[in-house]
Amino acid sequence: MIEVERLREKLSKDSGFREWVFSPAEIEYCEAKANKFEHYAARFAAKEAFLKAMGTGWTGATALNEIEVRHDERGQPAVGLLGKTGETLSAEGIQRIWISISHLKAIACAVVLIET
Repeated sequence: MIEVERLREKLSKDSGFREWVFSPAEIEYCEAKANKFEHYAARFAAKEAFLKAMGTGWTGATALNEIEVRHDERGQPAVGLLGKTGETLSAEGIQRIWISISHLKAIACAVVLIET
């Protein structure tokens, strides 16, 4: 879970945080939304939940902007692993990643389950 306002504050600073955490596709998706900070917060919560489900937390071997929250044609969220992070985590034997994300005006949350 994360407070939407907390992420809004981080993203409002021109510090490169947005590009460090989110993939270009995620940025494009969120920026097109009326309540973009809720969508950014949901994706941040999903990345954190994914790393916790992996049992590793964030390490130097993974880049947050290479853990991408996507949607299929029905709108169901999914996690995509890109670049070096995808290569690194492919050795972990991940078969399927289940994700649920939700957000309200003030709070965003995510749950991730990983099948190996």
